[in-house]
Amino acid sequence: MVIEVRPAIVFADVATMVGPKRPDANVCWCLSYRVASAENRALTGTARGERVQQLVGEHPAPGVLAYDGDEVVGWAAVHPRADTSFARSRLIPHVDDAEVWSVWCIRVRPGHRGEGISHALLEGAVDFARANGAPAIEGYPVDNRGEKVDLTMAYVGTRRMFENAGFRHAADTDSVLAGFPRVLMRLEL
Repeated sequence: MVIEVRPAIVFADVATMVGPKRPDANVCWCLSYRVASAENRALTGTARGERVQQLVGEHPAPGVLAYDGDEVVGWAAVHPRADTSFARSRLIPHVDDAEVWSVWCIRVRPGHRGEGISHALLEGAVDFARANGAPAIEGYPVDNRGEKVDLTMAYVGTRRMFENAGFRHAADTDSVLAGFPRVLMRLEL
């Protein structure tokens, strides 16, 4: 299997990865960290998908997608931190004032997990940020110390996964997810 990671410019493929089975369902659509809290709360039903479709049409794309041939098998949300709620977070600190990018959601389709796709997605997110001029990229994974992370909360990644991709621990945070502390991991580009 050869995984190719590309910018998320095909809405149908983004919808496959982050959208609900029913278009009117109120699910994340990977908007929780991408848009302001007030907008996120106001978007309901099909408006959530419509907002993602708008983001997919903008430059830079809202993330990257992993493909096995023509089949989409993974998603990573990656964008300038200034365009995310991390820019205003009281729980996730800023290391400095650099115009860093953030990667905050990594998802792999069921039936494709355990094949290294999340690692390819993280590498693809780094390449995408670099290609768009990012001086550095940050992630905010859980520090699970090797313990199992609930699958519904594994979207942020683990400290070890980020370390394996060359990121370094840059700061502790006040954020906790699934009972594990989140850490700020950073890679200078």
